[in-house]
Amino acid sequence: MKRTRDEVDATLQIAKLNTAELLPTVHCLGFGPGASAAAGDFCLLQLEPALCQQLEAGCSLVIRGDKDEQAVLCSKDKTYDLKIADTSNMLLFLPGCKTPDQLKMEETHCNIIHTEIFGFSNNYWELRRCRPKLKKLKKLLMENTYEGPDSQREKDSNHSQYTTEDLLDQIQASEEEIMAQLQVLNACEIGGYWRILEFDYEMKLLNHVTQLVDSESWSFSKVPLNTCLQELGPLEPEEMIEHCLNCYGKKYTDEGEVYFELSADKICRATAQMLLQNAVKFNLAEFQEVWQQSVPEGMVTRLDQLKGLALVDRHSRPEIIFLLKVDELPEDTQERFNSLFSLREKWTEEDIAPYIQDLCGEKQTIGSLLTKYSRSSMQNGVKVYNSRRPIS
Repeated sequence: MKRTRDEVDATLQIAKLNTAELLPTVHCLGFGPGASAAAGDFCLLQLEPALCQQLEAGCSLVIRGDKDEQAVLCSKDKTYDLKIADTSNMLLFLPGCKTPDQLKMEETHCNIIHTEIFGFSNNYWELRRCRPKLKKLKKLLMENTYEGPDSQREKDSNHSQYTTEDLLDQIQASEEEIMAQLQVLNACEIGGYWRILEFDYEMKLLNHVTQLVDSESWSFSKVPLNTCLQELGPLEPEEMIEHCLNCYGKKYTDEGEVYFELSADKICRATAQMLLQNAVKFNLAEFQEVWQQSVPEGMVTRLDQLKGLALVDRHSRPEIIFLLKVDELPEDTQERFNSLFSLREKWTEEDIAPYIQDLCGEKQTIGSLLTKYSRSSMQNGVKVYNSRRPIS
C-alpha cells in the first residue's frame, strides 16, 4: 500500500515534527516484490574523496592478495587495508533515491515519492592507508637471479620468471609502489621478465666500469655512455653495462652526449657489502682499512654509507662490524622490533633508525614508533631503547 499525504502528515504530527522545517517532498520507503537482496548480497565500500575522483575519472581500484593473505585494495599509487566496520544503523539500498540537495534544485509536482528498498546491510568496508607489502617481491625475484648471458641458469628454462603483470597479480602493492621497489632492488627487464642481478655479477659489471674510468682518467661525475658501451660491449651485453650505470649513477645530457655521474656513496656501499657478505663478523678497524683500499681512488669511505646494511658493535673488544640488511628483516612492525631486540637488547636511536625508517606510515615518525614499541632509559648519559615485552 502507498501512503497518502494525510497519512504522512499524521505520522509527522505523532513524531512532533514541525513541517515548516522540512522539505515539502516526502520519501516513502517500502520493501516491494523486487526487494530480494538480503544482507551480505552486497558490499559497501567507503572511499576518501581522492579515490572517488579517480573512479569517476575512469581509473580502477584493484583488490590483491592470495588466499592466505589479508586482502588489500590498491589504487595506481597507494595501498589500503580493507577492514569491515559494523554499524548499529541499518544501511538501505535505494536505487534512484534523491538527496535533499537534489530535491531543492528540482521542481516536483508530486510531493510524495514512493521508493522501493532494494536491499540492506549492517556493515561496510573501510579503507586504511597502509605500507605496501613488498617483501614478497624480492623473494620471488631471488628465485632466479641473473648471472649473465652465458650462465648455466640461463640455459635452464625451468626457473621461475615474472612479467610486470605477474608481479601486479601477486604483490600486495600499487603499480607505482611496485615499480619504485624494482628500482630500489636494481631489478631490470630481460626478455620481458623482471630479474635481479646476482650480486657477484653486479659487482663484476661495476668493476668493469670503474676500471675503465680509471684507465681513461675520467671524472666519476662525467662518464660517457657511448664510450662505455663501445669499450665494454665485447665483455658484457650493452644493456647490462647501461643498467649498471643506471644503478650506480645519475644520467644527464651535455651538448647532445649522454653521461653518468657515478655515486661514490653507492659504490662504497656495494664494496662494503662484497667484503662483509663472506664474514660473520669483521674487526671494525681492519674492515675500514681494507674497505678504503678496495674502493676506486678518490672515493672516501664512511660508516654512514652503510645505514640499513651493516651494524657496528661498539661494546665488543675489539669493535666489530657485521652485515645486517634491513630488507631481510620481518615486514610486520611488531615482528621487526622483536627481531631487532633479540639481536641486541638496547639500541640507540641512531643505530635503530635505519632499521625501522621504512615502517613509518603517513604522518608517523621514528620517535612515535619507538614510543609505541619500546621503552626508553638512560645508559651512561645516552638514551637507549629496549623491548616492551619479553623476548624469547
